[in-house]
Formats: sequence, C-alpha cells, structure tokens
Amino acid sequence: MHNEPTTGATAHPGSRTGLLAVFGSTLFQLSGVFMLSPLMLVLLTEREVSTTIAGLFAATTWLGIFIVTPFASALTRRWGRRRAMWFASGVPLAAAVGFLSTDSIAVWFVLELLAGIAGGMRWVLAEALIAEFSPPERLGRTMGMYATMVGATFIIGPSLLAWAGSTGHVALGLVIALLTLGLVWTMFIPPILTPAEAGNTSVGPRGLWQAVQQHPILMLAGFIGGFFELGLASILPLYGLSMGLGASAAALLISVSGLGSTLAAIPVGMAADRFADPVRGRRSLMVAVAAVALVCAAALPLVEHAIWVAWPVVFLLGAAGSSLYTLCMTDIGAREKGIALVNCTAVLVLNYTLGGLVASGISGALIDWSATVAFPAVLILVAAVGLAALLRARRNPA
Repeated sequence: MHNEPTTGATAHPGSRTGLLAVFGSTLFQLSGVFMLSPLMLVLLTEREVSTTIAGLFAATTWLGIFIVTPFASALTRRWGRRRAMWFASGVPLAAAVGFLSTDSIAVWFVLELLAGIAGGMRWVLAEALIAEFSPPERLGRTMGMYATMVGATFIIGPSLLAWAGSTGHVALGLVIALLTLGLVWTMFIPPILTPAEAGNTSVGPRGLWQAVQQHPILMLAGFIGGFFELGLASILPLYGLSMGLGASAAALLISVSGLGSTLAAIPVGMAADRFADPVRGRRSLMVAVAAVALVCAAALPLVEHAIWVAWPVVFLLGAAGSSLYTLCMTDIGAREKGIALVNCTAVLVLNYTLGGLVASGISGALIDWSATVAFPAVLILVAAVGLAALLRARRNPA
C-alpha cells in the first residue's frame, strides 16, 4: 500500500462527481461554521458571560476534534465513508438549530462539543476523499485547490456575518441555510469501493500508531506545518504589539499570514505533480519549504530595527506551514487508500493541530520573556529540526 501509483493509474470511477460533491459540501459547511463561531462568541458576550467562559466555549470545538480524531477510522469502518460524511454534515446543522431553539448556555456547550466532533470527522474524511477521488497525476493540484478553498471559507464566513449582522435570528438562519446546503451536497458523494485489504487494516489507536510508524517524517512535517501556520497566526497580534505596531496593524498580521497560506497551496501542489520521481520530488519541495521557514525565523530579530521586515516574514511563514501540510497530504494520498488513508489523514490532522497548540501555547510566554531573542530562537530551532529531518529523509524517501 505504500507504493506510488504508476503513470497510467486511474482515479475512482466516480471521481469527478465525488470531487465536486466534497468541494461543494465543504465550501458551504465551512462557510457556515466560520460564520457561526464568531456569532456564538458575540451572543455569549451579549449574555454577559465572562471572557473565560467564552474562551472555553471556543476551545470546546478543538476538544471535540481531539476526541474524535483517534477513532475516525473505526467509525468510518463501522458506518462507511459516505454515512460518516453524512454524520459530519448533519450534526453541525442540528447544533445550529439547537442554538436557535434554546438560550441555555450549558446546552450550547454540549451542542458545540458535538459540532466539534463532527468537524473533526469532516476534516479527516473530506481530505481522505479528495485524495481518493483525485486523478493521481493531478493529486497535488487538487489538494492545493482544496486547501485554497478551505482558506477562502475563513473569509467568506465572517464576511457574511458582517453583512447579516449579529442581532436577531437572521444570522443564525443564514448559518442554517449554509449548513443545509452543505448536507445536500454531501448526498451526492458516490458509492466508494473498499480496497480488498481494508479488512486487515487496524483502526483506532493501533491504526494510528501504525500510520506513525509508516510515515514518521510526514507526521513531523505536519507538526511543523501546524506550528507555523495554525499556531503562529493566533499570536501574531501579540507579537506585532510587542514590536511597536498599532492595534489595527498588529491584527492585520493574521490576514497577511492567511494570505500566504492561501496563495501558496495551489502552486506548491502543482509543482509536486511535475516530478519524474514524485516521492523524491515531494521530499525536495518539503526541504525547500523548511529552508524558507528557517531563513524567515532567522530574520525575525531584524524586525526590531526594521518593522517592515515583519510583513514578508509573516507571509512566508504562513505559506511555509500551508505548503508543508499540502505536500504531506499529497504524499499520503498517493501512497494509501481506504481505511489506511483515513488512519494516516487522522494522524496528520492530530500532528498539525498539536503543532498549532504548542506554538500558540508557548509563544505568548516567549514574547513576554523576549520577543527579539527567545521567540525567534524557538522558531529557528523548530525550523532547523524539521529541515535536518527532511534532508535525512530525502536521501531515503521510502
């Protein structure tokens, strides 16, 4: 199961319909989710709950993702991939209806946890299905397009909220409409053939451990991708303020990082498809991306003397994180199918998320301690470790 497909390999017989259905369902559902998340924080604030409670509510989504991801392959084997995707699309819709139907904050927490669990299933399954349906010769480009579309939903959702406003039930009604469209699109996912060896593939924690053993360098690269894309984005305003930027400019650093993440995915994915030796080519691209991250991290001390340096550095760090994740998912999609693909995708998601949590968890303290020395030093260390490991793996890309 770990060999690269041959040049003449064909995609799933329902690939075009499957890709369109997964893209469509994800576009509408995530637009609704990213509209709903800030809306719920606004509604909590209107109920005069503490910022601690509001923060715990936002973290509940990540808790749900962590709860379900280790068991995503087991649930997928039990339900089948189409039914699992229906669950992942239906539960957030039910949660949104629940938010509209009750004012109980305790119930809201339960609904948000369930929505997070469904979101974790969608994250794993949608990317695994994209890899399953994509023509092998265009896998990198397809994964890049998917990553770019997901990035766009981060803009679409909040923009729709700003347009609809947060008062009354109009915004929640629009969220429910978007989530309903996402569920409808999910219904068009075609039947998916199960590989003959799928019954011998372990699921649950054992399956995840096997995935780590089979692709350790990809999991490390996923962690580093999450560290530089997901984790740094959350603390960039703090870094900007510590460097003397105004509040608006400091907040804008998040947008610059997100722009780098969004713009990099398709070109990197297309480049990954063009190598005569795809495995070694993807490893070479990962090495180049890690080298860019290392150079950018090493340039951070210059920001103290030339604040304009922050903008290209933040852009490139976001692009590096996104590129590493796209290349990892492309590599996994080229090597695995069926439940094994779900296992590997689940581990990649866990490592990416863990990288983001580590970065956001330690960066605030590092910035408080020394924004010009300690903070860049840790980023340099993470990038250097990743570069060294990828260079070593490139020599033996098995």
